[in-house]
Amino acid sequence: MLKSTEENDDEGIEVSSRLFSFLILGVALVFIGVMVLVIASVFLSSSGSVGVVIFIGPFPIVFGSGPDAIWLILIGIVLAVLSIVLFLAVKRRWKTLSD
Repeated sequence: MLKSTEENDDEGIEVSSRLFSFLILGVALVFIGVMVLVIASVFLSSSGSVGVVIFIGPFPIVFGSGPDAIWLILIGIVLAVLSIVLFLAVKRRWKTLSD
């Protein structure tokens, strides 16, 4: 004889609608920013600097070209260090609160 029980099989992380809205807004802003840069570089075609910083977790992937690319790399390194420090601080705080 089989018992029929209804269980919630959704064991994923619940995300609030506000947080999801911020996520979508962030992706949209990045997309719009990239499109603005591409359009500006096509129509202006002047010598300028281009740089990209992509964060995967706390680790940055930084690349650029032009005379000011070194500044973009330095900013990426500073942001990476700050994000690692912030991640560790939040992790330590979360651990003390959960104990």
